[in-house]
Amino acid sequence: MIEKKIKKNKKNRGAIIIQTIVFSAVAVIIITALAGYAATSIRLGRETYNREQAFQSAEAGVDYYRWHLAHASTDYQDGTGGAGPYVHQLKDKDGNAVGQFSLVITAPSSGSTLVKVKSNGISTASPTLVRKIVTQVAKPSIAEHAFAGNDAMRFGIGTEIYGSIHSNGGIRFDGLAHNLVTSGVATYTDPDDTTCGGANSYGVHTCVGTYDPKSPATLPLRADIFNAGRKMSQPTIDFSGFTSDIADLKTAAQTSGGFYRDAAGTGFVGYHMVLKTDDTFDLYKINSWVPLPGSPNACTTSATNPLSLTWSINTQTIQGNYSFPANGIIFIQDHLVIDGQINSARLTIAAALLPEPSDTTLFKNIIIDNDLSYTNYDGTDSLGLVAQGGVQVGMISDDNLKIDGALMAQHNSVGRFYYAGSSCSSTYKSRSVISLYGMIASYARYGFAYTGSPTLGYTTRNITYDANLLYAPPPSFPLTSDQFQILSWQEVKN
Repeated sequence: MIEKKIKKNKKNRGAIIIQTIVFSAVAVIIITALAGYAATSIRLGRETYNREQAFQSAEAGVDYYRWHLAHASTDYQDGTGGAGPYVHQLKDKDGNAVGQFSLVITAPSSGSTLVKVKSNGISTASPTLVRKIVTQVAKPSIAEHAFAGNDAMRFGIGTEIYGSIHSNGGIRFDGLAHNLVTSGVATYTDPDDTTCGGANSYGVHTCVGTYDPKSPATLPLRADIFNAGRKMSQPTIDFSGFTSDIADLKTAAQTSGGFYRDAAGTGFVGYHMVLKTDDTFDLYKINSWVPLPGSPNACTTSATNPLSLTWSINTQTIQGNYSFPANGIIFIQDHLVIDGQINSARLTIAAALLPEPSDTTLFKNIIIDNDLSYTNYDGTDSLGLVAQGGVQVGMISDDNLKIDGALMAQHNSVGRFYYAGSSCSSTYKSRSVISLYGMIASYARYGFAYTGSPTLGYTTRNITYDANLLYAPPPSFPLTSDQFQILSWQEVKN
């Protein structure tokens, strides 16, 4: 009996040993796995930290160079006077190096403020791990808007605009806006309609369908008119500051590889420029304008055309063929009629009389009666027209007129002169379609059409914003700020 118990105890002890070994093996496996998991988590945490440190280092490089440009806006060599990359250490509060960024700076092309900054950041703890950020910064020009105005503006039925719209005054918009519409005022007195408009009209309102209510009633969304919404009491644009910009264009045309012409002189009324795709232009002196039909002022009574002219060429005299200037700046100290086509060219063309006269009738206009177009629509072609007076369409203009470019009128308007009255040719009172690809900046009230039956001017007005103008406006195009702003930002692999 005793022998049997001994054998049974030995058997139980053997079973316990086996169980102990099994549980010990399982415990070892679990502990090993947990230790491996913990080690992996610590390693991944460290790698994540180092990746974030490298990213923060790269961002610090971008922020640093924006700061540098704020203090030295034309220094694209990091104060060294030599070629990059430009390397900087990042230190913690105790002075220990924790990261590093390396900068590659691409200077802007002539007449532009667009600077490309590539920042490569690393963590000191893991120098082989690199994060890269590429950003573009620039001083914003007035070409950031599809339309920019200073006065109260009205956009009638038949107007369709792609791109942002802003005016320092109020805006009545009865067309279709695909982007944001903003005004510098909360309310204003709409001069066109005392029923829909009049006093207490909201800074941006419409008279299409059910009229917008007057302030302080709540405005409806009206997504059928304002696809991207509308805002009031927004920052204004300083049109008066553009006088110095035009003076700078004149200096650049005279002294920095540009093209300059003084007033056409006695016996002439202005110049005519025909742009060509071979990077040249023909230049004419205009002998006379086509005379207005009927007695003086019978055909036009608009204040935008105080001289009561057709602004269409009657006779002209060739001056020669000239190459586009190296710096892309052309300045004409007289009225300028312009048309033609460019191919892979970037130009800013100004017409002004400086010093600026006190008599506003002496302000110089730019006139477009025939197509003015690009060959390329990828940003390769860029044309800016800056007029001291207005950028206008004359009486004998194309029925289907195409204009590519950024148009700026410093003291007057961008639009078509008013041609009406029984003496005015019915052929030219009303036109069909005007299509603008670019942007408009108009001090006075814009308009290519006037109310009437039939509509006077262009029945259909299509304005498409050239998004390339945001990143690369025409050479030395007037700016709206002295501060560099980030236009694009992205992390890249290479």
